[in-house]
Amino acid sequence: MATSTDHRTVHGTTTYQDDIITTPGARKALAAGRIIIGFTFFWAFIDKLLGLGYMTPTERAWINGGTPAQGFIKGIEGPFHNFFQIFANPIGDIVFMAGLLGIGTAMLLGAGLKLAALTGTLLLLFMYLAELPLALGGTNPIVDSHWIEAILLIICATTLSGDTWGLGKWWAHRVGNTWLR
Repeated sequence: MATSTDHRTVHGTTTYQDDIITTPGARKALAAGRIIIGFTFFWAFIDKLLGLGYMTPTERAWINGGTPAQGFIKGIEGPFHNFFQIFANPIGDIVFMAGLLGIGTAMLLGAGLKLAALTGTLLLLFMYLAELPLALGGTNPIVDSHWIEAILLIICATTLSGDTWGLGKWWAHRVGNTWLR
């Protein structure tokens, strides 16, 4: 008799993506989505660290004494202005940069997707709240790219997308199907 628990086990064995996503094309599409969203976070980390000139000019790079989170936070004017000021310090920069690196690396490697999805969704929620009220004249005043990115993180974690083109199966053997999966 097959059993299903919160740990996604069948007969005491951890299941894998090919057990829950039945078509190879869907598994590859999910893996591609995971890699793309992982690279999005990883690239933001690298650009803010080195100041590659895309979103962060060289002189504002973290390695040149820039403050990757503080500049954004100090510009918040919405209803959550006071809340976000607790992050406007060097510790806030470290937490922000560690988050970008950790989320990006986990998604790229396909290991630790549940934790990456949780922390990534929280980071994206904070960024969304920091931008309230949303600017008029945008394409949608309620749903923006933060929600699309968050749902992609969640989909990748819940479908075990790290098992395809990633270290997900190997990682599952090490940690089981805990929240570290």
